[in-house]
This record gives sequence, structure tokens and C-alpha cells, in this order.
Amino acid sequence: MAKNTYDLQGYTLSLRHIMMVTPVFTAKEEEGFQFNIRMTDMRLPFKYPTRQDATLERELLVKALSNMDAGDNQD
Repeated sequence: MAKNTYDLQGYTLSLRHIMMVTPVFTAKEEEGFQFNIRMTDMRLPFKYPTRQDATLERELLVKALSNMDAGDNQD
């Protein structure tokens, strides 16, 4: 059974409510790099000092989302 939550920068996210994950991009005023998560009715930005950190965290989140979807199809 796949885990339905994911911890990211102090947030525990319900994977079932994530609608979209943006690509990694340069944050405003060059405050590092970020990606956003769109949930049902809100946007959560996640900022990191390096592109590598942001990319790794985003890829792990996407993998968790993929694993959750794969678990749903095993019924």
C-alpha cells in the first residue's frame, strides 16, 4: 500500500490533493530556486538555495505521487 502523505519543508502534504507540480525555476529576486505545488485551492512555493536541491526534492515528490497512483491501480 502506498503512503498517502509526503513531508516537505515542515508541511505534511496529502498526495491525493496535489493537482499540479511546476518545474524548477529561479525564484524572484534571485532567492535561489523553487517549484510550486498547486493544491485544490492554494499554491505552495518551495524554495531551495541550489537548483540541485530543488530538483531532487521535486523528483522525490513526483516519485511519491507516481507510487501512490500505481498503488491505486493495484486494486
